[in-house]
Amino acid sequence: MNSIFERNLAKYAELAVKIGVNIQPNQYLYIAASIEVAPFVQKIAKIAYENGAKQVFVDFADDVISRTRYELAPEDSFDFFPPWKIQEREWLAEQGAAFMSIVSQSPDLLSGIDSKKIASFQKAAGTALNKYRQYVQADKISWTVIAAPSEQWASKVFPELPQEAQVNALWDAIFKATRSDLENPVQAWADHNDNLHEKVNYLNNKKYTKLHYTAPGTDLTIALPKGHLWCGAGSVNEKGDEFMANMPTEEVFTVPHKDGVNGYVSSTKPLSYGGNIIDNFKITFENGRIVNVEAEQGEEVLKNLVATDEGSHYLGEVALVPFKSPISQSNILFYNTLFDENASNHLAIGSAYAFCLEGGKTMSREELLENGLNQSITHVDFMIGSDQMNIDGIAEDGQAEPVFRNGNWAF
Repeated sequence: MNSIFERNLAKYAELAVKIGVNIQPNQYLYIAASIEVAPFVQKIAKIAYENGAKQVFVDFADDVISRTRYELAPEDSFDFFPPWKIQEREWLAEQGAAFMSIVSQSPDLLSGIDSKKIASFQKAAGTALNKYRQYVQADKISWTVIAAPSEQWASKVFPELPQEAQVNALWDAIFKATRSDLENPVQAWADHNDNLHEKVNYLNNKKYTKLHYTAPGTDLTIALPKGHLWCGAGSVNEKGDEFMANMPTEEVFTVPHKDGVNGYVSSTKPLSYGGNIIDNFKITFENGRIVNVEAEQGEEVLKNLVATDEGSHYLGEVALVPFKSPISQSNILFYNTLFDENASNHLAIGSAYAFCLEGGKTMSREELLENGLNQSITHVDFMIGSDQMNIDGIAEDGQAEPVFRNGNWAF
């Protein structure tokens, strides 16, 4: 490995610890990652300990073993989720631990696997980790999602390159997307945080009641609940510590009203979900509920996602990302939602973030539902933005104002 790569890797690991989870003295850190990226995890653990972490717990997964399980394990084993893993997450969350997920899974890992097995496991995991997810979605804890390349993922993104160059090319793309290749990435992230909050403040002052999306294959109206809050970039946990939930992030987002989504929307990028690719799909809504889905690829997987529970028939997030965002302008299709959602306007099927509502962090699940926030055991983003998308904000008096024109901010 060359010295430039090593410097960027060190800066990326430092960003993950200091900006991502913002580890605090005497704090636990939980890391979920693939065994394939163990050397990177080791760097992160070292930096975490150097910055005062009490103990670092690592939960390694192996794609080969995961695939083998889906091929050979009995079908009735997929509705089981280990109770000790539930207890681990919940106990650590109660102790105020920080949580880091390092994604690197092949987008095609479970291609050809019976979609019922995938749906059973997704539902079992979602149900089992529901309490932990409430900690996350109310910003009670610090958490972040970052990425590191696996060979299979890199080959999907850069099939035109020689095999020996693919992983390094994906590392370079990740460094650029996360600003790790800059001289002072920590300062760059502080500046980026400020820029996103300018958009957040503008939208929060507007207090739109609805958003109206139009684009080829899309004509969608989304009602916004009273007291909704736009958020973006950095968050703050219940102890007052800042953290960055996604690295990279280019989005400004809020919650839709559960029952206020009407019309249809078409995808503009493939969705990697459950080890499969879902592509060229269209979703139709009536009074918030998904009433029809069509997809050229992965339709059965998409239908099973929507059927996960009652809440997965509704939306939980609306996010705005300009077409001229750095990741979009890179012209790289990452086949990974962490990156692709930051190149495109997107929506999320499933649960809503409590912190996107005034007072939501301290509300009960029943109170959140009364205020129009969706509840579900899943939360899956899908990309809908393009340079042909226009979005209008509808004020309380019914007046329409441009928010996006031709895929970019109109203010």
